[in-house]
Amino acid sequence: MEMVELTIQKREGTGKGSAGRLRRAGHVPAVLYGVGTPESIAVSPRDVLRLIHGHEGSTRLLKVAFPGSSESKMAIIRDMQFDPVSENLIHVDLQEVAMDRPIQVSVAVHHVGEPVGVRENQGILEMILREVQVSCLPANIPDVLEADVSGLHINEALTVKDLKVPEGVRILNDPNQAVVMVAPPMAEEAAVVGAPTAVAGAEPEVLTERKPREAAPEGEKAGDKKK
Repeated sequence: MEMVELTIQKREGTGKGSAGRLRRAGHVPAVLYGVGTPESIAVSPRDVLRLIHGHEGSTRLLKVAFPGSSESKMAIIRDMQFDPVSENLIHVDLQEVAMDRPIQVSVAVHHVGEPVGVRENQGILEMILREVQVSCLPANIPDVLEADVSGLHINEALTVKDLKVPEGVRILNDPNQAVVMVAPPMAEEAAVVGAPTAVAGAEPEVLTERKPREAAPEGEKAGDKKK
């Protein structure tokens, strides 16, 4: 895994007033958890978002240090909080890690290849599991795990146990849990829906794409986003 650097700042004071001053200065409150007492710090939201961009669903190993300091710590992002209205990053939790001790983190799963059932039978590729939990040393955290779907036919699935993982990495999910499958073409699904046992007027749902989020009614807030 590629290691990236994140500059952290010392933070004085707590509460809304202190947080407001930090944000006006281009930073957000953060906490660095380690062996001892949690340390109140501040980070640049722009830097944090830049580090995770393109790595959604995966955990990145960070080298954190105060400006001008020769000392650094290894850490990962454990949690991020976003404003429910503006969706701006408002708080970050960092977890210090020991390089010689295994940790549990999430790793994104990406499919590669084109399934036989899609290419020859117009099947629909459905991603069921977009990330898995793994245990490994911090230096061995994979950037992503690839699911080779090229051999899948209609109604066939690739499970957790079929994923290839680097040496020293152990997946914690149920080995028999489906990661990706090839569903029948829409015409076949529609025929099933039209059968006597189906609910009248029901329509099949295409799971290959996420539905766009509907705009919230005026005055209604969206839910918190976390990563």
